[in-house]
Amino acid sequence: MVRNHQFLPPEWVPQQAVLLTWPHAESDWLPIMGRVEPVFVAIGRAVTAHEALIVSCLNDAHCEHVGKQLHEGGADMSRVTLYPVPSNDSWVRDHGPITVLHDGQRILLDYQFNGWGNKYEAALDNRLSIRLHEMGAFDGLAMETMELVLEGGSIEVDSRGTLLTTAECLLSPERNPQYSREELEALLKGQLGLERILWLEHGQLEGDDTDGHVDTLARFCDDRTIAYVSCDDRDDPHYESLKAMEKELQGFTDADGQPYKLVPLPLPAAQYDEEGQRLPATYANFLIINGAVLLPTYADPLDAIAEERLAECFPGREIIPIDARPLIHQYGSIHCVTMQLPAALG
Repeated sequence: MVRNHQFLPPEWVPQQAVLLTWPHAESDWLPIMGRVEPVFVAIGRAVTAHEALIVSCLNDAHCEHVGKQLHEGGADMSRVTLYPVPSNDSWVRDHGPITVLHDGQRILLDYQFNGWGNKYEAALDNRLSIRLHEMGAFDGLAMETMELVLEGGSIEVDSRGTLLTTAECLLSPERNPQYSREELEALLKGQLGLERILWLEHGQLEGDDTDGHVDTLARFCDDRTIAYVSCDDRDDPHYESLKAMEKELQGFTDADGQPYKLVPLPLPAAQYDEEGQRLPATYANFLIINGAVLLPTYADPLDAIAEERLAECFPGREIIPIDARPLIHQYGSIHCVTMQLPAALG
């Protein structure tokens, strides 16, 4: 898997740490702070059982508050580092750095983040990775500022140069309108060390405000396996789109030209916010860490099926269920609020 050029490693390689941007009262989380903080504590506890945790907090007082929450929640505080860096929101998957390996050396790529196509204010989030870097959070790793608008949740990679993404998101006119699909492919191949890009033209969850991030829909579990959201209820409004996506996935082949092993993850029962809008509950938004997988759950009987199917995809890794219902009230889940930093190569 070691290459002599720049490439983006998959999530299952050994990791040094996971990043969190903690929710705070000056964000859209304010109405449900009491419900969402326990989710972040559960993530922190699970991560620190396996690796380090880097947390961005609003300010020094917030650092104290977050540290107390994590300590009382059972996190291994010897593995926690807190930094006072203001943010607009908590979706570090999309505003955090993307780590590539260049001749075995890690380089942080700081892509532009514009609030998922200028939907939300994002100036603080767009500066967050630079601020963390200036504060020494990344152990002196080099960081490159990129001109391209790119969110971590919009891309999935294997270890052999394959990228899986959605056309709806990457070709959104509010992100990089100056580039055609072919030009964007060339840029991504060069920057992320890709051999090929698989484009999904279908698949969208109601309530999703990212224009169809692939990490809510289909995920690499290894170089030959893709877990994806499946819908068998003809009366569900997702049925046609997800069936079309499933057909696309069935037509894809891996780096050796073989069909992928496809593992269907059930679509959780519909959940709604106070205004009656359906929320984007998905089991595909799991996080792979050292020795474990954090699985978002929704107090749904299908949670157990999702856990069983992911356990088959990740032999040797513990599946850790985390109640993600508060997260979907802001339209994301476990993977969306985390970003992994790969470890240095042996």
